[in-house]
Amino acid sequence: MDVGIALSERIRSSGEEVAFDLPGAAEQVLRTDKYDTIYYHLRKPDGSALAGDPGLPPVPKGLVPEDGVIAYDGVYRGQPIRAIALLVPCGGQICTVQVAETTNKRRKLARNIVLSSLVPELLITLATLALVWFGVKRGLAPLEDLSNEIRARSARDLRPIDPGHAPEEAAPLVGALNQLFGQVAEASSNQQRFLANAAHQLRTPLAGLQAHTEIALAQSETSLAQGMPEDIRAQLEQMHRATIRTARLANQLLALARSEPGGYRADAFAPINLRAVVEEVADEWVHRALAKEIDLGFELAAVQIQGDAVLLREALGNLIHNALEYSSPSGRVTVRTGMRNDHPFLEVEDDGPGIPPAEREQVLERFYRVNGTAGTGSGLGLSIVREIAAAHRAQIDIGSGEGARGCKVGLTFPHG
Repeated sequence: MDVGIALSERIRSSGEEVAFDLPGAAEQVLRTDKYDTIYYHLRKPDGSALAGDPGLPPVPKGLVPEDGVIAYDGVYRGQPIRAIALLVPCGGQICTVQVAETTNKRRKLARNIVLSSLVPELLITLATLALVWFGVKRGLAPLEDLSNEIRARSARDLRPIDPGHAPEEAAPLVGALNQLFGQVAEASSNQQRFLANAAHQLRTPLAGLQAHTEIALAQSETSLAQGMPEDIRAQLEQMHRATIRTARLANQLLALARSEPGGYRADAFAPINLRAVVEEVADEWVHRALAKEIDLGFELAAVQIQGDAVLLREALGNLIHNALEYSSPSGRVTVRTGMRNDHPFLEVEDDGPGIPPAEREQVLERFYRVNGTAGTGSGLGLSIVREIAAAHRAQIDIGSGEGARGCKVGLTFPHG
């Protein structure tokens, strides 16, 4: 605008003659700019060129001057320009002064304005997001801890959750969970009491019945009962076997109740030598193995774990009983203890028919028996072993014995 006014002041008119007088030094100063190139063009009243740069874009049609000035955009010599046109009087008529410059400064200024306003806003936005994220994460941290605590529990862990570890807002949720845990624990406790009471109530009459059948069978061998019919003796023997199976079932139900959560105190576990646990029951099982003509061997190494000796003896008894039950005469059963991969282990291996791989998970379920197997088992032995393994945080593995024959069941205990 100022350049246009300065140029208009150099227009001289005399009658119909119009002239323009601008010294070269002044024009050089006029065109000097650090960022942009400045152009100008003067037109006489008849539209012919008076001075300056020819070819500047004319004023677009339809634009109305404001205070004698028209501003517009255009392209000159392949570059965008911003131009103004001043309508100035000359010799009683109107001359046109056009001044234009490239838009480098404008673009840089616009970019600086955008950056100066956008960057702070972006930083403020990022800071706000960071504060919100940090605040939400910190606020939800107790809930995350609560979630991790519940997720880490086993299905048998029904201890109430400490309300002090949860935020105040989650107190109703913790209360509801503790109430649910309490109800489930009570139901489980009632079930355990029922099993234990039923087993206790059955054991005494079953023991008496077994004793009577044994006496009756013994008397059938004496001269006092030589006249006992053979069919009656067969029924006595069948009754005796059924009594033994029922008594074992009662004992296993009682063992199952003891091995489930609530039937033992994990905080009462003490250091135990697995070798000593096996040696305590070895004599009893060796006699049973000899009665069945089975070679029962032991490969024992001393190894310490934290546990309950009564539960471990029950687990070992079930494993040895299964091995002897399903092994044929002249078979072999081996009991081992020791360290493997830096973990204590207890395992029983036999050379019997084994367990098909597809059924090795199912045999851990209660009352499940492999189809076609002989023996007097009730399907509870390995279920009891699984419960006892879970109580000791041990891993139970079922595989094949040496040479892909028989069955090998092992318990691997946590280190230390």
